[in-house]
Amino acid sequence: MNFKLIFSIAVHLMRSRLKQTIVAGAGVTFGIAMFITLVSFMYGMNDLLDGLIINRTPHVRLYNEIKPSENQPVNISEVYKNDVNFINSVKPKDRGKSIYNAKSIIQSLKQDHRVFDVAPKITTPVFFNSGTIEISGIVNGIDVLMEQKLFSLNDYMVDGKIEDLQQNNSIVIGKGLSDKMLLNKGDIIKISTPKGGLASMKIVGIIQIGIADIDDITSYTSLSVAQKILGVPKSFITDIQVKLFDVTTAPALAKEFATKYRTDTIDYQTTNSQFETGSSIRSIISYAVGIVLLIVAGFGIYNILNMMIFEKMDSIAILKATGFSGNDVKWIFMILSMVIGISGGILGLVLGFTLSNIIDIVPFNTAALPTIKTFPINYNPMFYIIGVTFALITTFIAGLFPALKASKVDPVEIIRGK
Repeated sequence: MNFKLIFSIAVHLMRSRLKQTIVAGAGVTFGIAMFITLVSFMYGMNDLLDGLIINRTPHVRLYNEIKPSENQPVNISEVYKNDVNFINSVKPKDRGKSIYNAKSIIQSLKQDHRVFDVAPKITTPVFFNSGTIEISGIVNGIDVLMEQKLFSLNDYMVDGKIEDLQQNNSIVIGKGLSDKMLLNKGDIIKISTPKGGLASMKIVGIIQIGIADIDDITSYTSLSVAQKILGVPKSFITDIQVKLFDVTTAPALAKEFATKYRTDTIDYQTTNSQFETGSSIRSIISYAVGIVLLIVAGFGIYNILNMMIFEKMDSIAILKATGFSGNDVKWIFMILSMVIGISGGILGLVLGFTLSNIIDIVPFNTAALPTIKTFPINYNPMFYIIGVTFALITTFIAGLFPALKASKVDPVEIIRGK
């Protein structure tokens, strides 16, 4: 088989049907470009939402949950333990919010090779007071540097830096809380604790997560300041936040940590189950739309090659009559199809990248997300590899059937028909 000659014949056929060839290539180009643009944009949106929800959530959280005692006295009584007991109005057991032996647990977790890092936290309800205004909210006492390392709080700061919490009696409040109480950086806010404690704290920053329910009630202070205003010892910690190297292991490790450390645990998938489902559905829709576009482009190539074979029956008959085998004829049309697929695929990659770049610089300004300036785009190279691979497979299949049909043309029947 003279590949050079076969290739030149394929090029000649494309030139003779130049408009149809351009239309077929444009279909592949458009399909790949739309696939890449849609998937890049949708995954960019998913990454943005992940940053708002999942990246702000520890992969595994250890805490003490308020719940009834599992073993009621009547069930362990020698007299009644073998009977069927019906108990009403069971009161929850006050185990205290503090995690027992929290520092030892944190040290143990830090030594676990599966754990990226650990951050202690205190969460307590409070009342914020400014003049005559009193609003209920939450104070999060955090290890400032570790919280920044694990959750990148500075990305959500609209005024100040989270490191400023290392100052004594300092606090960072949510944007919604700031707007309601007409407070700014540098102002003083008073806090009332559930046990009646009072504290005056200087606002060193304003944070905006982008979720109104959080921004309206949340504030941050250092772990030591939170312990001081609550009047509790330095060992008092209500939450241990764990980040893992492999987030997919979170559900299994949550169960393991619950047994090992005898605390309640919850993994990020359970916490954000509805959000995870939404992200998966959006990704599936993006891939489905892109693949449908490529399949439609494949049908276009199939139809054009079929019409070309019908119109070039004489040429095919002459080629076979002059010594070209059916396999040679088949490869002529396969090369024609693959040239359309490769050229359309390369142009589609370029066009898809260009459209993604255009979207990436389009202004996206919203008061809810002050740190986001443009529409999010994910430039994952895998999207481009998937797009061009599927395009080549589609064009190969689209060209295969017409090529097989052309290879079976009987030159005697064609000439006799003429």
